[in-house]
Amino acid sequence: MSGGADLPVAGHESDGIATRSGFIALAGRPNVGKSTLTNALVGSKVAIVSDKPQTTRRAIRAVAGGPDWQLVLVDLPGVQRPRDALTERMQRRVESEVDEADGCLMVVNAEQGVGPGDRFIAAQLRGARVPIVIAVNKVDRIDRARTAAVLKAADDLGIAESIFPISARRGEGVAPLLEHLVSLLPRGPFYFDPRQRSDQTESALLAELVREQVLIRTREEVPHAVEVEIAEIEEHDGRFRVEAVVLVETESQKGILIGSGGRMIKAIGTGARRAIERELGGHVHLALQVRVRRHWRADERVLDRLGIE
Repeated sequence: MSGGADLPVAGHESDGIATRSGFIALAGRPNVGKSTLTNALVGSKVAIVSDKPQTTRRAIRAVAGGPDWQLVLVDLPGVQRPRDALTERMQRRVESEVDEADGCLMVVNAEQGVGPGDRFIAAQLRGARVPIVIAVNKVDRIDRARTAAVLKAADDLGIAESIFPISARRGEGVAPLLEHLVSLLPRGPFYFDPRQRSDQTESALLAELVREQVLIRTREEVPHAVEVEIAEIEEHDGRFRVEAVVLVETESQKGILIGSGGRMIKAIGTGARRAIERELGGHVHLALQVRVRRHWRADERVLDRLGIE
């Protein structure tokens, strides 16, 4: 696998047992549940979750593993037709990660059924040189007859060697899907320390936890215009101080995020602080600032600084 050449290798064997490892790229329309599925496969939270498109902006490498295998999931941004510098970068990352993976898992939303967006993605994947598996997610929200119809529609896409009905939220069908994905991995060394669950830096993960709270509480254009940077993390005797900057593109968006009497930013901060405390395992003082950076999604320098490749 060429895409893993720059990653740390933890060893070829585990206690004398030959190991297998590799990369599985996750593709799918925005909001089909890829991040929820990633968390379910890994067994811990490594990707933020919301019902908003563009929740995932970076290709997150999440690590699931056993005694003799390590599966690195690349939770890609939702595949869509590019419309600005941000979505162009997201689309390029999707294409490169699929090309370099050992397999591809396409996720379909059972509740919405197979639509034009899924067929667009299937056309993009049809020339892939790796095995493609389809997970039909959210089957817990529909009846058996509709499930059967969506499974057939997924099969009719003509790209998958296997199709799995699952509920990532409830964990239903996740175990057999994981077992099949592991079977696709080639023999080789672990790319990450077995205790590691993601390639995200601490600051990147904390920034995402703040952005998740914004996504939960805002609507319309605001979620798409928000990005978060961690300015500082300090730790003293198990207590943490975290300074975060929330970027928006207009003064009106800033006003929405602050809210009447500061109620919105206080609610975002409370939710984010609790999530960060669960991650860091200690008391957290979170300081939030909201700043306007006009047209940041079209600013290549800002995207570089934010690590959106």
